[in-house]
Amino acid sequence: MGRAASALIKIRALLADGRPRSSRDIARELDWGFGATSQALRRAWEASVVLRTVSPIYETERRRRGRAGVATNLRGYHLYCISTGEKENVISNRRFVSFSKRYLDPRGGGGRSKAKAIREFLASNSQKAFYSTEIARKLSDIGVKTRDIMATVRRLEAQGWVYVRGYRTDQRQTPFKEGYLITWIDANKPREKAIEEAVQKTDATLAGRAATSAIINRVRRIRDVILMATKTRDLVSQSYIANELGCSEYEVESALQRALQLYPDLKIVKLFNAYNYYYHSSMPDEDLRAAIAMKENYIRIEKGRDNRVGHNWEAAVEWFVDKFTLGASFREQPHRTVGMDPRRITLHLVKSIGGRVSNAEVDRVWTVTPGLFSPPTTYVLSCKWGLVRRRDIDDFLNVLRWSKDFGVDTPEGRQLKQGVTGVFAASAFNPRENVVVNDQSMSLASYANRLNISLLKAADFNEKLREHGCKSSVTIQAICKAAKDEREVREVLEAIWHKPAEAEKTLTEIIEKNESLYSFERMLEKTSQI
Repeated sequence: MGRAASALIKIRALLADGRPRSSRDIARELDWGFGATSQALRRAWEASVVLRTVSPIYETERRRRGRAGVATNLRGYHLYCISTGEKENVISNRRFVSFSKRYLDPRGGGGRSKAKAIREFLASNSQKAFYSTEIARKLSDIGVKTRDIMATVRRLEAQGWVYVRGYRTDQRQTPFKEGYLITWIDANKPREKAIEEAVQKTDATLAGRAATSAIINRVRRIRDVILMATKTRDLVSQSYIANELGCSEYEVESALQRALQLYPDLKIVKLFNAYNYYYHSSMPDEDLRAAIAMKENYIRIEKGRDNRVGHNWEAAVEWFVDKFTLGASFREQPHRTVGMDPRRITLHLVKSIGGRVSNAEVDRVWTVTPGLFSPPTTYVLSCKWGLVRRRDIDDFLNVLRWSKDFGVDTPEGRQLKQGVTGVFAASAFNPRENVVVNDQSMSLASYANRLNISLLKAADFNEKLREHGCKSSVTIQAICKAAKDEREVREVLEAIWHKPAEAEKTLTEIIEKNESLYSFERMLEKTSQI
């Protein structure tokens, strides 16, 4: 008996139970190689030993990539079942058919394959370069999709037929927004000349946009922004540069660090030991001193108030947590920065999140142990004074998941450790924002709950004050705006809680006491309302 006949007998015996299997399942159960199994099944199908699904089945596979997370790819495969002489069969709503040329899969040599169509398109349009998404659109009439392009292109690249270009970094190349840029290499010309022409074709397509990594593009634009500001005798802040570049504060922070390394003529000045401003070394000393004085005045007016109220909000949330949580033990951490609250915790990251390369801060961390035999629960707090959107929730969760302290690798990817709960406190959450997950629309609160993140709103704390007997004019927002620092927030809340009937009087006294601190702030606020 020949080897091919023996293989057919083994396949028939395995499928005799009537349960359809894929080629991968059959290879695993018969302990064969995947290539040999595919060839044997093709012969079995042609010999009418088995029936095959009329069209491939597609499913998404997930593979662990360690700290890089989970990679997904779309796998297409057929199922096979035993044939008892019939031409067709239906099992679990799937149609199985006997061999016919019209059922041949183009991937296996039947009809015009997508790979062949992609190759022919690139070869016949060798004078231009195309983005992968552009190729997919032009070949969509024969069923080519974006996911089909790069598998074929990488094979052609390995054979030296095409040139593939994307954003380049020191370690790898990533696609442009429209996908990788691809062009044909003329094999009839000397190799060096052919590659040079391929690069020129991609240069022509990329004209007017960055051809290197996104961060290098930002670095170049940062230098232009700083130079233009210097010509007008002005300093520029990090937030201004972020707005000009259209990226996040964290992304521009990394680009600024790189810009200062690459261009020694770019300078940084730190005002009030907290706020970074940038200028070019060509600015005269006299103009620099005048610009610094103007920025310091601006910071006193605008930034000082925002910073004060934001820190007061953190202290208010901490006070309520401490007041209403039995056995809460807050974690503390020493800091180099003078005056930084020891209860603000710096986390170490194993992956860059939002431009934060190795560290990220959370506002408070506390642990609650319900009982002697109950496992402790750790709560991690992030506060924001202002309107919160989905991206704020996602960013907070990513910081926790990718931190050494609270994240862990699992078969499903990077997750929070057991017993860790995120808490996000904000003065307001966007009530109009609906989050869509798997075609299901939900509120921001429902989305956060799904991620095991608790939301705390200023309205929740105000409700506690009302229940305790405080008038409606006494709100947590008013307390945060009135107190000069975090210590005073705690003192005011303690006084109000001790004598709720005198809460309004206590708040008025604090406002009068701190008149010299924020009278100008209130003047600006009134002016903006006119």
